[in-house]
Amino acid sequence: MISRRTLISLPFAAAATAGVPLRAEAEPRDRPLVICLSLRPESLDPTSVAAAVVGEVVHGNVLEGLTRIEEDGQAAPLLAQGWDLSGDQLLYRFRLRPGVRFHDGAPLDASVVAFSLERAKSLGHANKLAGTLANIEAVRAPDALTVELVLRHADPFLPFRLGESPAVILHPGSAGRASQTPVGTGPYRLTRRPDGDIELRRWDGFRDAGTIRIDAAAFRFIPDPERQIQAVLDRRVDLLFRAATTSIDRFDASSDYEVLAGGSSGKGMVSINHRRAPLGDVRVRRALTHAIDREAFIREVLHGRGRAIGSHFVPTDPDYVNLTAVHPYDPDRARALLKEAGVRTPLALDLTLPPTPYALAGGPVIARDLQAVGIQVRLVRVSWAEWLSGVFHGRFDLSLILHVEPLDYDIYTRPDYYFGYDSPAFRALVEQHAASTNPRVRSRLFRQIQRHLADDAVNAWIFSPEIISVVRKGLNGVPMDYPVFAHDVGAMYWE
Repeated sequence: MISRRTLISLPFAAAATAGVPLRAEAEPRDRPLVICLSLRPESLDPTSVAAAVVGEVVHGNVLEGLTRIEEDGQAAPLLAQGWDLSGDQLLYRFRLRPGVRFHDGAPLDASVVAFSLERAKSLGHANKLAGTLANIEAVRAPDALTVELVLRHADPFLPFRLGESPAVILHPGSAGRASQTPVGTGPYRLTRRPDGDIELRRWDGFRDAGTIRIDAAAFRFIPDPERQIQAVLDRRVDLLFRAATTSIDRFDASSDYEVLAGGSSGKGMVSINHRRAPLGDVRVRRALTHAIDREAFIREVLHGRGRAIGSHFVPTDPDYVNLTAVHPYDPDRARALLKEAGVRTPLALDLTLPPTPYALAGGPVIARDLQAVGIQVRLVRVSWAEWLSGVFHGRFDLSLILHVEPLDYDIYTRPDYYFGYDSPAFRALVEQHAASTNPRVRSRLFRQIQRHLADDAVNAWIFSPEIISVVRKGLNGVPMDYPVFAHDVGAMYWE
């Protein structure tokens, strides 16, 4: 995976908004590191919920996996010291790190890892790695420090998948309370604060405690972009993750902060509910895609900080194919397809928007494009909890959303997934890809998987964003590229 890195140092305005004084405060080193996120997690167990923000808080900080994913997208050892792969590629043998303990003193051994993986498997599609876990035919613990995973078919991505947050290792004695008070092997313990913030405190029992240089960190959750910016201007935030690109030009006169811009695995799209007429008609879905000007969206909403995509893959994915030309911006073709499908215009649809900067700014742009071809869109703003309880359970027409999980194309094999795509031909392609051990065949099938999604216009894919982080100068160890969304506080330190 190739990383794309850009570093832009942009100072901030010297004064806050009129009438709001800058607040004097202690030096950053004298208080918890403050990280600002847009969405608040409803649960803190990444093995059983869909929201990526859960991993942003706990992954690598409180809970750890057998592997970790480096900034360049490569899998590296973590709780496992290393691993071996059998000649037929159906057996992975992981060698565990000795002497690892959970925050409550319980030891980590092979039986604990086996329990955790079997538990994750039993959750079915509640775990985002359900497809990967279902491919594990058996989990064996031949000795206390060895775990063997027997696969049904070869999976070269398995070490990477085990470094994602849904694969973190939980202990049998504490797994039941992970949603509220997770107990892990990471360098920090977690506590909730009365004001809604989540705080991490360094755990002295961590195996490499001497390498951890940040004593405490607090996660603040502010959905409104203007309030996020004000928190930075007030110097109440050390790291603002996924800052609204529309606000970047306001950062123009201070030596306190810098802006990091990097790549990610995110796929920004208008998701489409195939269960609702006339959206189950491929001609209508193709019309939706033809109606949306991807480049204008990237220019107006993201200030140019993104790349157009035409399927559920991004430029950093292996065997990526640029498929934006399959259904290019063409309003006339969109009108013709709607007419061919027998749709009487204006067609009224709801576009549900989660409380994220890209959605709030992008909703009106999508509505404008669709209105130009005879689709009247009502913008419906919801909280993140409402999005998860509504859209994610299939109660929507359209939704502007960013899928951030890497290589998550297997969601399209699930007719029960929230957009309800049901294609036996696509499932067959994915099964062929999974069963093949020939690199050239796998590469060809991967390209076919992308083309199938694009041809079917399963969703209206628009962009892969640059990830914009606003960072207080002197704070090191903050990544620019995010192959997975996680904030490794233990890797950060003040200069």
